[in-house]
Amino acid sequence: MRVLFLTRYGRRGASSRLRTVQFLRHFEEAGFEFSVRPLIGDELLSRKYSSGKYGFTSLAGSYFARIIALLKRKYFDLVWIEKEALPWMPSVLESFLLSGVPYVLDFDDAIFHQYDEHPNVVVRRLFKARIDRLMSGARMVIVGNSYLGQRAHNAGCARVEVIPTVVDLGRYNVERPGKERPSASCRIVWIGSPATAGYLDAIQEPLVALSRIYPYTLRVIGAPAFALPNVDLEAVEWSEATEVDAIGECDIGIMPLRDGKWERGKCGYKLIQYMACGLPVVGSDVGVNSEIICHGANGYLANTNEDWVRFLSMLIDDAELRLRLGTVGRARVARSYSVQQVAPKLIKLLREASVGR
Repeated sequence: MRVLFLTRYGRRGASSRLRTVQFLRHFEEAGFEFSVRPLIGDELLSRKYSSGKYGFTSLAGSYFARIIALLKRKYFDLVWIEKEALPWMPSVLESFLLSGVPYVLDFDDAIFHQYDEHPNVVVRRLFKARIDRLMSGARMVIVGNSYLGQRAHNAGCARVEVIPTVVDLGRYNVERPGKERPSASCRIVWIGSPATAGYLDAIQEPLVALSRIYPYTLRVIGAPAFALPNVDLEAVEWSEATEVDAIGECDIGIMPLRDGKWERGKCGYKLIQYMACGLPVVGSDVGVNSEIICHGANGYLANTNEDWVRFLSMLIDDAELRLRLGTVGRARVARSYSVQQVAPKLIKLLREASVGR
């Protein structure tokens, strides 16, 4: 079986690394032959993170390379597309370049809202149905949560499958000395990117209030320039090689979100990483967070600033509680959110999607 993987990014991009790249070894072992063609390579993405833009010439070159890859689609039995093949281009062009071969769309974000909720009325009129048209023509749409799945159903997709974003459990070590640390040296951790670090601003007030009670440290991974006044903050660079240790050295994982349409499309990967490291978690009661967090069993769902202060205080105060909730979370990841569990199902789905080629 020959598969063309059209990812949004290279390995540095979290969505591509987690939704596609980490499964490649399993696809190879299953006998797949494949070609991986990212739209935005690692070097270009690093430039975006450092300067805030891609650069027109580089981006045009990326689109040209993507079109060339699409023109070779008929050499493959199936095309796997992370989100969309040609963002911000007319859907009729993308559909034409996908004709004659079955394709699967994979979504871990509500990217359709960047079109249908765009502040510019012209953009909304031109592109609001762009993703729906692509979904309706797909052999299968794979989504990270039920909110995304409902959109695919509404668009008329013939088959929709929910596959959560997962971790390779073999990379995550739960033997952390920090589990027994006293409250005076607790670390709360958040992991993400410069683009998503703004979610921490939403809980600045409870974090500041908490700092008046406990001398904790907030470790922010992946947004080294981020600052939060009146909070003891340790901002560190992200790397794939160090992320597990950087999380595992901490005691509590957090995932604040605003309650909006875009946030309901999030797949809660931060929570899964924390739980894989044996950390208890606190997250906003929004979207898929309420499915991943079993309130009181592996963590807590927070609705108000008071909730954030109360639940974090409980965990900082009680090392045994942290250990108990973290153990439950780790078991939940092993059962439902690991590559080891999901890879066989994904392989089966791709084979089924290519039937009739």
